[in-house]
Amino acid sequence: MANITIPPHPLLLAPMEDVTDIGFRMLCKRFGASMVYTEFVSAEALVRSVKSTVSKLTISDDERPVGIQIYGRDTASMVEAAKIVEEVKPDVIDLNFGCPVKKVAGKGAGAGMLQNIPLMLEITREVVKAVKLPVTVKTRLGWDSNSLIIPTLAEQLQDCGIKALTIHGRTRAQMYTGQADWTLIGEIKRNPRIHIPIIGNGDITTPEEAKRAFDEYGVDAVMIGRATFGRPWIFKEINDYLDGKEPDPVMTFKWKLDILEEQLRINVERIGEYRGILHTRRHLAASPIFKGIPNFRQTRIAMLRANTVDELLDIMRSVNPEQL
Repeated sequence: MANITIPPHPLLLAPMEDVTDIGFRMLCKRFGASMVYTEFVSAEALVRSVKSTVSKLTISDDERPVGIQIYGRDTASMVEAAKIVEEVKPDVIDLNFGCPVKKVAGKGAGAGMLQNIPLMLEITREVVKAVKLPVTVKTRLGWDSNSLIIPTLAEQLQDCGIKALTIHGRTRAQMYTGQADWTLIGEIKRNPRIHIPIIGNGDITTPEEAKRAFDEYGVDAVMIGRATFGRPWIFKEINDYLDGKEPDPVMTFKWKLDILEEQLRINVERIGEYRGILHTRRHLAASPIFKGIPNFRQTRIAMLRANTVDELLDIMRSVNPEQL
């Protein structure tokens, strides 16, 4: 992908709203993410210089290669936003044509573009022409099971000049339910007319699933999303497995808890105690390290109700891993 150097089996951190802030991206990078992406950015809000949106463009050289993803529903604002993003000098500008949530797709942006392919292609062409940075796209299989248009769409997007294509193996109608279907992703990768990298996304939660994605479907990279919640070390787990290494004995419950504590402190330092705790809660709620602990429900509720760092740390440290 342009001048970006990535390893043989690249693992990418997916762009996720309220998740992939700079602190979390740096943690994932430390544990072996080959490339990271910012939270997605509204083109219209960026053009209007909305402060909270502009703040999402903050990137660090230590996290490179890093992509900034934008979404919108009209060509002019997407082109203008891409030009603004280019000034920040990310390694890639990614166009989001895959977000399924109602407030985005319902207004015609994100996965809503799957119902207006001519506009999607126009936006892609014009953004590619407007900037010098590599432009990539993330999208889904189609709007629903009756319109699995991705095999044709992949070629059309490639013709627009994009440098890579990420495909989430679900339709918009599926949202995040059911199982991701990788068969069409593999079909596109095997298409002799496709010469850009194909990145697979959807349901990669274990090292075994990542290996299968590379081995069976031949993708050039795997993008990991929700499985990173409360588990930034998943990249190390997968990389070690792909390299034929045994699980690292250093990665104990205590080691993982220390990482979550570090994540909490990073967030609090960055955005203050109240918001930092809120920002960390979803990771604590989703972290697999607490699964299997008997009668953990009340402890989880207490963690999610904690209002101060000291209170939250006391609750986290009270968990006894020997119960596992």
